[in-house]
Formats: sequence, structure tokens, C-alpha cells
Amino acid sequence: MNILHICANPKPTEQSVSKQLATTFFTKLAEASDSAEITTVDLYQNPPPFYSYDAYKYFWNPVFVEGYKPSDAETKAAGYARAQIALFNKADVLVLTMPMWNFTVPAIMKAWMDQVLAPNGVFAMTPDGVKPLHNIRHVVAFIASGGAYKEGDARDALAPQLRAAFEFVGIDEISLVWADGQNSMFYKDSEQRKADAIAAASDLAEDVAADAAADKEPAAQG
Repeated sequence: MNILHICANPKPTEQSVSKQLATTFFTKLAEASDSAEITTVDLYQNPPPFYSYDAYKYFWNPVFVEGYKPSDAETKAAGYARAQIALFNKADVLVLTMPMWNFTVPAIMKAWMDQVLAPNGVFAMTPDGVKPLHNIRHVVAFIASGGAYKEGDARDALAPQLRAAFEFVGIDEISLVWADGQNSMFYKDSEQRKADAIAAASDLAEDVAADAAADKEPAAQG
């Protein structure tokens, strides 16, 4: 089981609830499975560029212009994207770790998504629609926020964005483990909310390990 972990939180783990959720998940996963190979990309150590017109032309012009050959400048502009796409396409599970900032994903995570979710990279555009070119079957997101948001809350632009983006490229299993209400000035139960999210991260690790074990079992003969 290959896991790609994309971290978009600049805080040290002891100050970051989302990183603590991820740490719990990976610790429990190591206990439950000996097959997990984890590649971590810290976006604050390896930041993505903003999507440029040259990068756009590298990925999209071949979709619309038969026989299009990207220029050297376009190929160079897509260098970060191509390296990250290679990691993405090698993974079975994608793990995202981030806070909610201004009601959505951090800009650095959005920049990474813009680079990676590209045609002729992780998906192909065909007459029948989008065809995945990756092997990812499950996206797991560990999120922390100061506020608390009920399902369908109009202020939450994070969850809909993640679901729309990854469902578009053919990933239907998307699990969000969310420690909300972490602003203790407004939520006196913030520690309990954190504890509940940590427990959920641990349970999810067991589920992911069980799924990986089931995938390794030989198909029934008959």
C-alpha cells in the first residue's frame, strides 16, 4: 500500500491539531499494517508555484490541439506538476493534512491541487468523459478549524471543494476527519472535540489497513 501524504500546515506538530490527527493515523496504521509505504510532501518545505499560462498550455493545449508539442518554456513550467503527478499516480491512498483558513483550504494546498489535477497527468479527457490515470482509491483529509461547522454549512467551502475536485478525477471514497471548534474562547469543549477527532483518526487507520489487507487476498477460485 503506497500512501502519499501532503501536509499544508506550517506549525510544529505540538501546536497543530491537524498534524496530531495525522500522527495518530500513521502511528495506528503502522501497528495495524506492515505494508504501508509513506511518502510525505511538506508543502512549506517544497512549495508549489502558482499555476501559470505556460503550465496550462503544457497540459491543456494537447487536449484541444491535435499533435500539439509543448515548448521548452512550457515543459519547464510544468516541472513541479510532473514530479508531483508521478508521486500521485504511484499512490493507492492520498492523505491531506491542513487547517481550515478563511473557510477553505490553505492557498498552498489549493496551489498543489491546481498543479496536480491536470489532464494527461492524473486523468485523460475522452469522448466518454474523464478517465482516471491514477490508482488512488481513497482520499483521507485531516482538518482542524477554530470554528464548528455542521454538515452543509454555507460557510464551509473546504469540504465541497475537496469532494468536487477528487470526485472529478474518479475518486469516490473521501474521508474527512475534522477537529472543529478548536477556538477555546468560543468552544469550551474544544479538548473533547479534539479527542473525538483523534479517536476517529485511529479508527480510520484500522479501516485503511483492513482494506489494504483485503486487497492482498487472492481472488476466490470457482
